[in-house]
Amino acid sequence: MVPLFLGAIIHTLAPKSGEYFGSFTNGLMTGTVPILAVWFFCMGAGINIKATGTVLRKSGTLVITKIAVAWVVAIVASLFIPDGGIQTGFFAGFSVLALIAAMDMTNGGLYASIMQQYGTKEEAGAFVLMSLESGPLVTMLILGTTGLAAFEPHVFVGAVLPFLIGFILGNLDHDLRDFFSKATHTMIPFFGFALGNSIDLTVIAKTGVAGIVLGILVIVVTGIPLMLADKYIGGGNGTAGLAASSTAGAAVANPMIIAQMKPEFLPVAESATALVAASIIVTSILVPILTAYFSQFMSKKNGQTPTKKHSATAI
Repeated sequence: MVPLFLGAIIHTLAPKSGEYFGSFTNGLMTGTVPILAVWFFCMGAGINIKATGTVLRKSGTLVITKIAVAWVVAIVASLFIPDGGIQTGFFAGFSVLALIAAMDMTNGGLYASIMQQYGTKEEAGAFVLMSLESGPLVTMLILGTTGLAAFEPHVFVGAVLPFLIGFILGNLDHDLRDFFSKATHTMIPFFGFALGNSIDLTVIAKTGVAGIVLGILVIVVTGIPLMLADKYIGGGNGTAGLAASSTAGAAVANPMIIAQMKPEFLPVAESATALVAASIIVTSILVPILTAYFSQFMSKKNGQTPTKKHSATAI
């Protein structure tokens, strides 16, 4: 988030900085899409198809539930929120795009670190399929299947192709998997900085409490179904489901990417980006705290002594 806000500060105070310097500096400040393309490729390369059945069942349950909830939210929200988003009042800036982008992706790093502390090794490894949510593909699928936007088939292919190529290469050669997967975290500050250079901080200021409300909504609306799915399908006690109720850091890029593909979303893309950024911060703070308390509650309920493993935090 720091590189993102640094880029936003530069864009707010000197919006034509990239154009002024040109060359590589301009590419670094405006290259959100190519940087994300490389990141998406590396994410695919890092997924091991030979993951254990327990890990696949747990991660599959959480991923499918998260996407299904975002899909339902899109349908319901489209009945009440106009195409141009809410313009006035407490929920000013809210749009269907903002809600989907905030809810359809889990922060895999945050989830893994929480479950390393409060769950089992298999539960921590369940982030393996959460990479499938990364990038704009799931958001595009939800918008398309709900009738909110129409994407040509080749656009869907273009959105997922880097991921698939990385996935294939990573599973054909484990050395390639190790090599490319190391770049996954390295790319995050770069696309965060580039994305920040498309955000005007005055828009974030205008979101005000709405961004906090969105973060809380993400935890409540996605957290409850995730906890139920984890308990009754995934074989857990609900802790993993709550730990997955966050907004992924990469989700902040989706509104702008979708707007580039479908210009009709441009009017709401900037406010959606600001709201999603706020949701990332709110969920990154609240989800670990809530998960810790819930884990302790379940341990006491089952007559176990809560054990705290090595601490780990991530955003």
